Amino acid sequence: MVRADGKLSHDLLPGEKGPQDACGVFGVWAPGEDVAKLTYYGLYALQHRGQESAGIATSDGERISVYKDMGLVSQVFDETTLNTLKGYLAVGHARYSTTGASHWANAQPTLGATPHGTLALAHNGNLTNSAELYDLLLDKSGFPSRGEMARGNTTDTALITALLAEHPLNSLEEAAMKLLPQLVGSFCLTFMDETTLYAARDPLGVRPLVLGRLERGWVVASETAALDIVGASLVREVEPGEFIAIDENGLRSSRFAEPTPAGCVFEYVYLARPDTTINGRSVYESRVEMGRRLAHEHTVEADLVMPTPESGTPAAIGYAEASGIPFGHGLVKNSYVGRTFIEPSDTIRQLGIRLKLNPLRSIVAGKRLVVVDDSIVRGNTQRALVRMLREAGAAEIHVRISSPPIKWPCFYGIDFASPAELIANGISVEDVRASLGADSLGYISEDAMIEATRQSRGNLCTACFSGEYPTALPKADRLGKAVLEAPGAHAEPSEDLVAPVPTDAAPTTEETSA
Repeated sequence: MVRADGKLSHDLLPGEKGPQDACGVFGVWAPGEDVAKLTYYGLYALQHRGQESAGIATSDGERISVYKDMGLVSQVFDETTLNTLKGYLAVGHARYSTTGASHWANAQPTLGATPHGTLALAHNGNLTNSAELYDLLLDKSGFPSRGEMARGNTTDTALITALLAEHPLNSLEEAAMKLLPQLVGSFCLTFMDETTLYAARDPLGVRPLVLGRLERGWVVASETAALDIVGASLVREVEPGEFIAIDENGLRSSRFAEPTPAGCVFEYVYLARPDTTINGRSVYESRVEMGRRLAHEHTVEADLVMPTPESGTPAAIGYAEASGIPFGHGLVKNSYVGRTFIEPSDTIRQLGIRLKLNPLRSIVAGKRLVVVDDSIVRGNTQRALVRMLREAGAAEIHVRISSPPIKWPCFYGIDFASPAELIANGISVEDVRASLGADSLGYISEDAMIEATRQSRGNLCTACFSGEYPTALPKADRLGKAVLEAPGAHAEPSEDLVAPVPTDAAPTTEETSA
């Protein structure tokens, strides 16, 4: 499919599943601004992080309105809808599912009725102790009789919302400071009640979260690129273990846990937009540097360095620069091939990748090619590309990958294929090369990849490459996408919560007004 930022993902073959992105979150507190449209554009900038569903909640100080549905941001919202979302603070979400299946009931932001008003919450990341927290919720108050979990929401986001909503404390802020230390895994939260915007980042800082300043307010977002698109200036990153509250009295910061940084290195490799900055380092520059180091580690005599569009382009530029081999585009993408609900015929399915990429025969014929990509998951896409370039007349094909072999699953917000499906799990690089049909295959070393990010090794999570996880993991039956699934979890929305939520028809009175 075509990524929302114009880049092709790894889903180039029908039914092929690449490394699916984490979610994108956005929050804004800005009296006098059109916060719904600011959030819309912020989510549009974060669309690459999740393409399954999108939602926005706004508040005018007395009432929270929410609108969410399945689809891309541009499909869910239009001018008319955005004009009904009134207020001066908002949170928004673009989802890819990591806990809970991909259906309407699991779209975000989630709503919950607290003792002091309404809560609307958006979450990027993935908790590893969801089963434990679910047991805690049952022990505390039984299965929720109202709210999103009662209506079939099976996400860790709904679980966090339910735990916050059930609190007996004096304020939502006090409840958050008590609950946040109990969450294990990765979480970047943007949430709000009727008057206050909140943000929190897990002590590991696995996923990025930044704070920005508007002329008349504040913004929190998953990536700096979202600040750019709404005209906000970067103030700083939300620190690991930090909780922020923003209201008419300004911004206040608290720490709910000491930081133990383990930022996801795959954000630098693939997940984040190239025009984003993470922890002071340009993602684009990191990827170009990965290409340079890859060229030093895996030199080869060749005539052309070409990327797999588009995620392999920065690394291919770096490889060409360091190797002295000319850079060129040997593949042309169809920019208009995106999500389709039309099942391809057997004939078209056999063409597979050609629906989205086609070789420039005049460029690749007779050439020794270095084909650069950011990662290999199953290997089906690279195998199809190699075959297609051979058919176009390439003399040699040398595949170069700007990340190490992916051998382990991620439990912190990236939905890789299962370990058994990861091509590098359990076989050698030479075996992978033979499977792809390439003349040679070279992966960047873990050390070189980390050096390209200019981050300390001790401050990064490399679990998908190394198998070294920054948190203790529960047993297999207490992990996974379906850990909160239960009978009736996929029930259709009840009559009082029809998808999408109309802003003028409340789910229940207590869930939309103080």
